Amino acid sequence: MKWNLRLAAANRGIWKASELQRMLADRGLVISAGKMSGLWSGDPASVKLGDLDVLCAVLGCGVGDLLIPEPDKVPTAGGQNETLVKAAGERIPGQRPVPRRRDGRRLPPL
Repeated sequence: MKWNLRLAAANRGIWKASELQRMLADRGLVISAGKMSGLWSGDPASVKLGDLDVLCAVLGCGVGDLLIPEPDKVPTAGGQNETLVKAAGERIPGQRPVPRRRDGRRLPPL
């Protein structure tokens, strides 16, 4: 998915993150400067559904204007490259498995 907040805001005449931040606060969504910077400048790690509702209401747009699917970036079943396989957590032959928590952090050694 591609995050498209900046273009969606520009299409509605909003050119500054601080301006959007004030508009969101008027609707009850208070966002810190750091989180607003992440939403405005790139690819946020996560967006709450409630926050997405407020963003859409303020911008007068739909979710499809903020999130653009990129199906060409999804690997095919037979065409996965080595980097994607390693990132998915598959074991490399001869390598000991490393226990991981669901949030991606390592567990203490056994």
